[in-house]
Amino acid sequence: MNGENLFVLGATHHTAPLAVRERLSLDAGATEALRAELAGIAGLREFTLLSTCNRVEFYGVAAAPGVAAEVQQAFCTRQKFSSTEFEQFRLSLTGPGALQHLLEVTAGLDSQMLGETEIFGQVKEAYGAAQAHGHTGAVLNRVFQKAFQAAKHVRTHTAITEGHVSVANVAVDLATNIFGSLAQTRILLLGAGEIGEKTAKAFQSRGAAALSVASRRLERAMELAETLGAFAMPFWLMPVKLAEFDIVVCATSATETVVSRAAVEAAMRRRPARPLFFIDLALPRDVDASVAERENVFLYNLDDLARIADENRAAREAEIGKCRALLTERADALWRQIEPRLQAGAAGEGTVDHRTEPA
Repeated sequence: MNGENLFVLGATHHTAPLAVRERLSLDAGATEALRAELAGIAGLREFTLLSTCNRVEFYGVAAAPGVAAEVQQAFCTRQKFSSTEFEQFRLSLTGPGALQHLLEVTAGLDSQMLGETEIFGQVKEAYGAAQAHGHTGAVLNRVFQKAFQAAKHVRTHTAITEGHVSVANVAVDLATNIFGSLAQTRILLLGAGEIGEKTAKAFQSRGAAALSVASRRLERAMELAETLGAFAMPFWLMPVKLAEFDIVVCATSATETVVSRAAVEAAMRRRPARPLFFIDLALPRDVDASVAERENVFLYNLDDLARIADENRAAREAEIGKCRALLTERADALWRQIEPRLQAGAAGEGTVDHRTEPA
């Protein structure tokens, strides 16, 4: 390979089912450790790590053949995941294809929930972290800034976000189907992060009034409870109090199951005639999948909700071609700008250019 090359390597919801994405997911500690390891790979000039519930992707600038393979090996080794197995689910693109992919991801065109806007913030956060660590340079700085511009352009000039169906809205609709009016339901939110908060607000907008929040950090649960006009509950009380709730929204960052089958069985013995509805928005999953076998227990995870939302995709389907055409035009123009930099070795041997361009 002459010069340098832009690449993306990873796995997404398109080919990797939820059970595989759980095994590939990175917590905060693993992310930091992996970043440090990747920074030591010779020939990896720049890189950014994007990790969400639906994807883990490495965007990089390689100065030699085999660099992407080294990134893959480092990741698989850390996750105790066979490289051979990883390649069954792998996304691997270079050059213009990698650039086009980033633009489509940032614009929400590659999401499970077509047209979602949350991914824009997640990409910005991933890029910001890479920049703060000194892992981006002339190429990725330009590429990501232009991706943000392109995403904003698409949202402004197409209807891709109109009629958007979010995970939260799908969950609320399912709960309404089970319980009818939500006015008398008792809802427990496990985890005090953004996705859980959005889902809780969606329930409140549909008439749910009795909401409790539990988090491993009680002070954070209290803060969110105050924002929502809800009650805060110590996390350890969850198994004891589970029978008192009708709907449990699970969105923690735990690395293992937090709602066991035993806890659900005990709760259902106290409420055999009343349904118990779990919405598991976590990755890895918070709820033991086997609880769905229990009569009157309903469990939906991220992939389940996405499949339901996909049925509502038709309203935005016509916009996909228009969006892709706009992004392709911008990707082609951007590639013509950065290809000479790559061929020339970007900012030079061993040098990282941290300059950014205005969004």
